[in-house]
Amino acid sequence: MPDLPPARPGPAASGPAAGGHSDDEALAALGYKPGLKRTLGNFHTFAAGISYISILTGTFQLFYFGVSFGGPAYWWSWPMVFVGQLMVALCFCELAARFPVAGSVYNWSKHTGGPHIGWLAGWMMTVATMVSLAAVALAYQLTLPQISSVFQVVGDGTGKYDAAANAVLLGAILIVFTTLVNAFGVKLMATINSAGVAVELVAAVVLVILLAANITRGPGVIVHTNGFGQGQTLGYFGAFLTASLASAYVMYGFDTASSLGEESIDPARNAPRAILRALVASFILGGLILLFALLATPDLNSKQLSTEGLQYVVKAALGKTTGQAVLWCVAIAITVCALSVQTAGLRLAFAMARDNNLPGGSRLARLSPRFRTPVLATVLIGLVAIAILVVNINQPQIFSVVTSIAIALIYIAYLLVTLPLLRQRFRGEWTPAPGRFSLGRFGLPINILAVLWGTLMTINLLWPRASVYNATDPQHWYLRWGGVLFVGVVGVGGFAYYWFVQRKHTGVVAEHAVPDLPEPHEAHGAP
Repeated sequence: MPDLPPARPGPAASGPAAGGHSDDEALAALGYKPGLKRTLGNFHTFAAGISYISILTGTFQLFYFGVSFGGPAYWWSWPMVFVGQLMVALCFCELAARFPVAGSVYNWSKHTGGPHIGWLAGWMMTVATMVSLAAVALAYQLTLPQISSVFQVVGDGTGKYDAAANAVLLGAILIVFTTLVNAFGVKLMATINSAGVAVELVAAVVLVILLAANITRGPGVIVHTNGFGQGQTLGYFGAFLTASLASAYVMYGFDTASSLGEESIDPARNAPRAILRALVASFILGGLILLFALLATPDLNSKQLSTEGLQYVVKAALGKTTGQAVLWCVAIAITVCALSVQTAGLRLAFAMARDNNLPGGSRLARLSPRFRTPVLATVLIGLVAIAILVVNINQPQIFSVVTSIAIALIYIAYLLVTLPLLRQRFRGEWTPAPGRFSLGRFGLPINILAVLWGTLMTINLLWPRASVYNATDPQHWYLRWGGVLFVGVVGVGGFAYYWFVQRKHTGVVAEHAVPDLPEPHEAHGAP
């Protein structure tokens, strides 16, 4: 039997922004009937994308990592990652305009690369979301105990495993909260998320101004390497590639703006705009925060810079009271980031389950009659993310390991979108949605750059560095190769399950399929 029923003939994108009818017709053209609530406007979709990227969460969580491995010159990885991710985002904009449907990465790769590639991309992204949710939740540990010692529940923070164990506890509490919010409906999620994003954006602008007002040195500092890379095979370039992971962690997840396509008004028009706005806003504000932090920190050689990171800079440069106010805003940003990550993963899992492409697909895709959300899938994602935390409860290097694996999985999933799209362009099979976002003649070179960037960055992320995957003794080969092994097991093992088991049952479940329409003669009662 075929892996997926062919999409019904119809328009490739939704019609003018006249409301839900044209959007639902576009959904029906892809073979699905409306099930999720279509209530989200422009700011909601923008907020979903920018809260996943989360300027404050990413910069405050990984600043210490970048400085520790690349010194002040690591700042240049920020524009480098932005340019690479912009190429990917531009490709995504064309896809979002043509396929305004939930589960962006899964559905995009399914329609450009076929059902097998689509399944693999969706599977990698689903696992990445759960790992990413765990990684984001860990950011609480880097912020809350700096606000008050009350948040250091496990020990006093000086024990070997105090920080890692406390991170798991705080992270689990956060995941329980995001799971409950996502279960109670998209409107509640969007309200909390939008309010949190508004706070984050205002706080980011204020932080840029405050840091700029406390500058103690000139911009020439961002070319200083502080001696990193000396004695290494690749010199500072090798150190810079390691430090660049700090920037790579921040600028992804912009596709979330399109993952809410079935809950947004006129998503074919609004999602591409939201994707680009979220990425550009994050680049500008995040870049300025990192730059002015390097210029305002009292001591670039302080050990606290590579242990406490940006939290130390804020408190040292702005004073305890102002610094703590900023850190509360960071905590809010972490909260809505985790909420958005789970929201995106939930829509992806729902889209795959709706095609019966996950075990128990019909149950996972079942919507709550009251909240119109897939509650079982929501709870499952939350439980797996907490389990990932618990497994690593006594691992001091938990932050860098979980973060690196999450990013690598997402970059691979993105590659499984841009590669099939590039193949279609070479074959002349790709046609953007009429009257919607289009790259025109720049589509091919941008797509090539997106694939090259994704490939090189995936290699960089998975490179078996002891500093990332086995930062503390004892040294073990399986820890150092942990990223490659984990991604390999997830990819090969998952696809083997799909090929031998799941693909035999795939197809849109009855609850979500557009019913077959009667032929014209049947509708008139003709024999």
